[in-house]
Amino acid sequence: MERVSKENYYLDIAQTVAERCTCLRRKFGAIIVKNDVIVSTGYNGAPRGRKNCSDLQFCFRDKLNIPRGERYELCRSVHAEQNAIIAAPREQMLGATLYMACVSPEDGSVIGGMNSCMMCKRVILNAGIARVVVRDTPTEYRVIDTQEWVENDDSLSGQFGY
Repeated sequence: MERVSKENYYLDIAQTVAERCTCLRRKFGAIIVKNDVIVSTGYNGAPRGRKNCSDLQFCFRDKLNIPRGERYELCRSVHAEQNAIIAAPREQMLGATLYMACVSPEDGSVIGGMNSCMMCKRVILNAGIARVVVRDTPTEYRVIDTQEWVENDDSLSGQFGY
């Protein structure tokens, strides 16, 4: 019997968290882990008390044909990474790892090649999270050292999206 890697174990949990998502475009799940302890979880959805896109049956950004990764001020959702950070105590995020998975709302299949948006990168950096692990396939993933986001500041590039 082959044992699942620690990274895929946590990514499997993040993928399960994504099932709670209320976004019509993409379902993201995130978990923050420090010293092999899950600190918090988050998925993308409208702020507490507001109607979700899944309740409204439409996505405002889709209606306006806004490409992914752009004009997030028009999105109803709080991102998965942000929700996980909001739910975690700061001292537990310092040096922690954030695991993230994205799945299709249509069939639940893994959507690879995702990355945190510029807003989430800023929040992740300020939270003190050291690594982000992103699922690309059911078994493959990328490990991002958040220090790379400091050294290669994409917010200065003028390019949007993720």
